This record gives sequence, structure tokens and C-alpha cells, in this order.
Amino acid sequence: MRLTSSAFADGAMIPVKHTCDSLDISPQLTVSGIPPKAISLVLICDDPDAPMGTWVHWVMFNLSPELAELPEGITDGISPGFGKDTSGTAKHGVNDFKRFGYGGPCPPKGSVHRYFFKLYALDTFLEFDKDQITGGITVDALTLKMKDHIVAETHLMGKYKR
Repeated sequence: MRLTSSAFADGAMIPVKHTCDSLDISPQLTVSGIPPKAISLVLICDDPDAPMGTWVHWVMFNLSPELAELPEGITDGISPGFGKDTSGTAKHGVNDFKRFGYGGPCPPKGSVHRYFFKLYALDTFLEFDKDQITGGITVDALTLKMKDHIVAETHLMGKYKR
């Protein structure tokens, strides 16, 4: 399984338009090599270099295993038909900015931070009740549900410095 982006190469700097210093829009992501056993995909983006510990920037779950691409600028209102996810089941969780959707790199001035876009293929579809989804699925709740269901994983790492 592989995750790439037309916006930046693995280990390279993330363009400013994908950060809080500009448009703060999600980068384009290309997905390939999804295992046949995959029932759903999960995407988590986090910054392990944040001063208060790992900071979660983006949480998406129940993406279709048929997904080939997430176009640039995915908003918190996911609808059927983006990329190849026509299932309409994909959802955003809540990030550490306490909002749904993508929150780009926004580190304090100084050192370079690393941002890991992690893609997981699961052998299940993640079920949450409506109230949980409405309130916002956190990375902790998602990680607990994913336990023992990961069939493959990969990541793409970008950097940013202010």
C-alpha cells in the first residue's frame, strides 16, 4: 500500500498553502496498492513534534477501499463522489483544533515539525452511533475501534517550519 501527494514528496516541505499561514487546505493524496482484504480505510495526520505531545491535524474514517485519490481541499462536509469514494460513508473525525476536517500545520516559530499522513486498511467497517459521530470521533476512539483490524498501513511524511 502506498500514499503519495502531488503537493510534496515524502520527507519534503509542505507548501504554505496547506498550512495555517495561508489557505489551510488539505493536500492532494494518491492511494495505491490497497489490499483485497480491505473493507475500509482510515486516514490520520498528526505532528509528533508538537510541544504538548502529538497533535492530531486530520481524522477520516470509513473511506472506501476503492479510493484512488483525495483531491486537494477536502472540506469537513464529505459527500459521495470525491475521489472514487462513491459509498457516501466516509466521515471526518474531530482534530486537536476541536473541529471537523483538515487543520494544516501551524507549529510555533522555530524548529521544523514533521507531519505524518497515515493510511490504514481495515478488515472492517467502523460502526459508531449517531451521537458519537455528531459529537466528533477522536483519534483515541478511532484507534480503539481499529485495534486488531489493521491489514496494512503506510504513511507519507511532510515537514513545515515557521
